[in-house]
Amino acid sequence: MESSILTEIFLPLSLAFIMFGMGLSLTLGDFKRIIIYPKAVTIGLVNQLLFIPLVAFGLIKIFGLQGEMAVGLMILAVCPGGATSNLITHLAKGDSALSITLTAFSSLITVFTIPFLVNFSIQYFMPGGGQEFQLNVIGTVISVILITAIPVLIGMIILRKTPNLAQRIEPTFRKLSAVFFVIILIAAIVKERENLLNYISQVGPVALTLNIATLVIGFYSSKLLGLNNKQSRTVSIEAGIQNGTLGITIAATLIGNSQMTIPSAIYGILMFGTAGIIIFLGQREIVLKPAKLND
Repeated sequence: MESSILTEIFLPLSLAFIMFGMGLSLTLGDFKRIIIYPKAVTIGLVNQLLFIPLVAFGLIKIFGLQGEMAVGLMILAVCPGGATSNLITHLAKGDSALSITLTAFSSLITVFTIPFLVNFSIQYFMPGGGQEFQLNVIGTVISVILITAIPVLIGMIILRKTPNLAQRIEPTFRKLSAVFFVIILIAAIVKERENLLNYISQVGPVALTLNIATLVIGFYSSKLLGLNNKQSRTVSIEAGIQNGTLGITIAATLIGNSQMTIPSAIYGILMFGTAGIIIFLGQREIVLKPAKLND
């Protein structure tokens, strides 16, 4: 597959497909939950929209990451949580309603914050050499709306108008979304295969630290502020599970730099390892509670 076909057609269409699948599980009620759970939603959004970029920025400075790799990690950090976080929350026995609400709000807000934060990252980490990669703010907002918000809206409309159809096709779209996600990760890695080991040694430790740090901060900041275990686990997952597909699409399609896709690809692989641990702990907590009640 040629690079132009991958970046200009396959990536945007795949992301739109994934976001459409997410829309099939969203209702207007998900956006109203901020009134029902104002504290939980606020804590979750602060973790996603503020803490993750700040932690990523700090880790980049600590680990000495530079140039495209630093920008690539920041691109990932300013992306919202994706549909994957909703599935992991469900498997980990978290608060699925809260997860869907956080994903919906963060996806809506980051449409407008991404171009500004990405441009700042390019200017900061590539001074003098990153002008060619600067995003057009209005054009980027329109592009992100077209490949994320519009497909979600179409999915929501189908769910509202024909709920039986939406319920039938949503599981299929969820599975296909996972397939597309894997293909995109592989394509990003293969594109930079010649320098892959070097990139892994550079980005791997930073990406893993970012993933673990955001999961821990998300959980304990929620607990300290009075959320229950299920809500805290959900905020943790929403903070640590990022939309790597969107990160790769921004880097490869909107910016046109394949090196910047590597942090999102590496993070996308690593986050499933930590997600597996969270799922195990969530399942174990449910199993242990009845046992304690019987003692």
